[in-house]
Amino acid sequence: MNGRSMPRYYRTWIILIIICLILTTLPACTAVKQRTTLPHQLRVLTYNIHHGEAMDGRFDYERLARVITDLNPDVVALQEVDRRTQRADGVDQPQLLGKLTDMYYAFGQAMPYQDGQYGEAVLSRFPITKVEVFPLPFRPGQEPRTALATRIKPDNELPEFIFVGTHLCHQSSDTRVEQTQQINRVLPPAGATPVILAGDLNARPGSEPMNELLRERWRDVIAPQSRIDYILLRPQDPWKVVEVKIIDQRVVSDHRPVLATLEWTGEKNNN
Repeated sequence: MNGRSMPRYYRTWIILIIICLILTTLPACTAVKQRTTLPHQLRVLTYNIHHGEAMDGRFDYERLARVITDLNPDVVALQEVDRRTQRADGVDQPQLLGKLTDMYYAFGQAMPYQDGQYGEAVLSRFPITKVEVFPLPFRPGQEPRTALATRIKPDNELPEFIFVGTHLCHQSSDTRVEQTQQINRVLPPAGATPVILAGDLNARPGSEPMNELLRERWRDVIAPQSRIDYILLRPQDPWKVVEVKIIDQRVVSDHRPVLATLEWTGEKNNN
């Protein structure tokens, strides 16, 4: 260029070429939320969603789904779930929440309600390979209840496990005792397959229904923060409790989400 300064249009083209080269070497962006827990950890969430109706009277499923996805759970037990009921305008809540959270889902009917169904749901980041619905005892004038048992097959180092969501009677402690006894009967005893039980048990710590569950059969990972929403493990299953959070979200439901991060300290599954 005979010592003269580079023409402006040359400089512009060189800058554009450099920018293009930088952009092509950057990793592709993705809208998929990345897993933040370690391969041998499990994030368990239990949440009573008040049939999808928030405290402001809105059925805002995208907002509800954001509450769930922001906590990045691996498995979720949902209580008070409507499926195609009149009050929910015919929405299949388990299916819709599964879609909005990009998780597998299962539903267990506790009772028919308003031309639809009412009961429990499970969401899972991992495939659900088996679903069983166990009706729980109740008395005339009380809402039927159920335990929804799902078999979960992780695609990481965690072993296959059984995840159970339930919602016990809010009207009678005696009925809750009978329901906890039934749960202990129908779920497999401690053995090769880990079992996790989560849900709204409508029972305070130290009450007879909770004593029925915790007496040798289960341990409460939320304690000492437990109120009526619990996550329970078999004492023999080698889980370590890494963290427990009770989320201060008081608008989307009349319950707060309860989250526990567990670490598997037993033999790793490398399949």
